[in-house]
Amino acid sequence: MARSSERTRPPERRTRAWIEVQAGAVRRNYRRVRKAAGEGGVIPMVKADGYGLGTDGVVAALEPEGPSAWGVASVEEGRRLRALGVTRPILVFAPLPPGSYADAIESDLTACLSSLDALQRLDETAARAGRCARFHVEVDTGMGRAGFDWRRAAEWGPLVAARHRTQLRWSGCYTHLHSADEDPRTIDVQWQRFVDVLRGLSPPREEDFVVHIQNSAGALRAGPLAVAGYRAPLVRPGIFLYGGSAGPALPEPDAVATVRARVVHLRDAPPGSTQGYGATYTAREWERWATLAIGYGDGLPRALGNRGSTLLCGCRVPIIGRISMDMTAVNISGLDGVQPGSVATLIGADGGERITIDEVAGLAGTISYEILTGFTTRLPRIWMDDGGA
Repeated sequence: MARSSERTRPPERRTRAWIEVQAGAVRRNYRRVRKAAGEGGVIPMVKADGYGLGTDGVVAALEPEGPSAWGVASVEEGRRLRALGVTRPILVFAPLPPGSYADAIESDLTACLSSLDALQRLDETAARAGRCARFHVEVDTGMGRAGFDWRRAAEWGPLVAARHRTQLRWSGCYTHLHSADEDPRTIDVQWQRFVDVLRGLSPPREEDFVVHIQNSAGALRAGPLAVAGYRAPLVRPGIFLYGGSAGPALPEPDAVATVRARVVHLRDAPPGSTQGYGATYTAREWERWATLAIGYGDGLPRALGNRGSTLLCGCRVPIIGRISMDMTAVNISGLDGVQPGSVATLIGADGGERITIDEVAGLAGTISYEILTGFTTRLPRIWMDDGGA
């Protein structure tokens, strides 16, 4: 709870460094994925505190859009959604630790199962609680980290079906695309494996039984997919909702997050002056440096030292020296108008310049997911809609 309250501080806390989050952009990105899904519904993924931007804000922005369900990675995240008043189905996509089944059932969360042991544990826990528990079956079609092996469906399929209508209700089946962002051909391979499993399993045909396979990249690349005899598959968007690219040659999302920090110190550096731990940067002539109140303790990647840039007064300026835990230096030589308190943009737009999440991720040698989820609670998340906080 403390973490969430830190991320919803009012706008007057824009004193040091912060993240502005555009609710309208989240909604527009959601609608683009929903359109790509055709007749299928949408399961927004809100794991890792809404990809680091704040679960509360994501739910407030998207609940009115009518998602089919919500996706999380842990029982604790699902319980948080229930505490926010979410009544729609909540799917816990990661395998549950042994001690989490009772809490999942108590909060009416839908467990996503990957093994017969997990199925038995859920059944036994539901029986002790005297409750009905819903579950989805994950089919491993190539991801390898979780799920029932698609090649052995004839072995586990009848055992799963036998548990249906005890204390359990089998309400969905899905798989996870492993390379939709990089290689569209893999979508067809995994999709065919998944369809073959469904045809052999003959799972329940109740009206509320759902299938789902596509992530952001899968939906945008392949469009609607269909399995004869089942409702149109649902789509599970993640990074695209939050402003990260879903893959090369795909539509770009609207920018959602802007990371800003204040200038807290200015100095004129004579030739030979060094900057930062390890003195990895040396001024070759007279330079003017600005220190920003943000560092790797806030989640700014340390790898951006001597590589990345920031925006000040509508201009791009280089980061110099190593990024410290709490401070980052930039070279503002020749740039007028910078004063203590001026606002620097680490991700986002200023004037005609823009730094994207994916640009930062590329420079840091990682992915946009890690950049977003890496920002710490020291940065207030300020949700904005139509320009107001």
